[in-house]
Amino acid sequence: MKSAIFASLLATAAAFAPASQKASTTALSAFEGELGAQQPLGYWDPLGLVADGSQEKFDRLRYVELKHGRVCMLAIAGYLTAESGLRLPGDIDFAGTSFASIPNGFGAFDAVPAAGIAQIVGFIGFLEIAVMKDVTGGEFVGDFRNGAIDFGWDSFDEETKMAKRAIELNQGRAAQMGMLGLMVHDKLGNVDSLLPPF
Repeated sequence: MKSAIFASLLATAAAFAPASQKASTTALSAFEGELGAQQPLGYWDPLGLVADGSQEKFDRLRYVELKHGRVCMLAIAGYLTAESGLRLPGDIDFAGTSFASIPNGFGAFDAVPAAGIAQIVGFIGFLEIAVMKDVTGGEFVGDFRNGAIDFGWDSFDEETKMAKRAIELNQGRAAQMGMLGLMVHDKLGNVDSLLPPF
């Protein structure tokens, strides 16, 4: 009887013993050293979008992340500029609707005439099709210089370039979260309580 109890206890303990595993390479480790895999999270892909280790898919997602980050940085700057009271002079249409009378946020969609919305959508479409793309095969994903604009980029060493790219990526991520927060609070109607008085 005692030996049966001892054998069952031994079997139970063996079930919780760690099994020996061989070192394996996963798709996760393929991107751990990429730009943007920074502390405190490191490489983070909770939805497993690049679990297959596809570099092409990773580059496409990085391109989209950079583009959304750049758009959100401009959107935050535009929102804060308009909220501070700075507006274009003159009228937005021939009916006499002034730029100053257009509210911020989602309220602008109701106040801007349909032709104005069409112009905005057309301009964004033009930028998407003709301007905001990598024509020449840039130095990195999201490099839209296309041999035309440099601003001294080529004079930086590789370490400085990587630092500046990491800064842009992090600022873009923060701007995306900030824009989401502004949109939520605009719908809640309490943006004025969040922003300092101008």
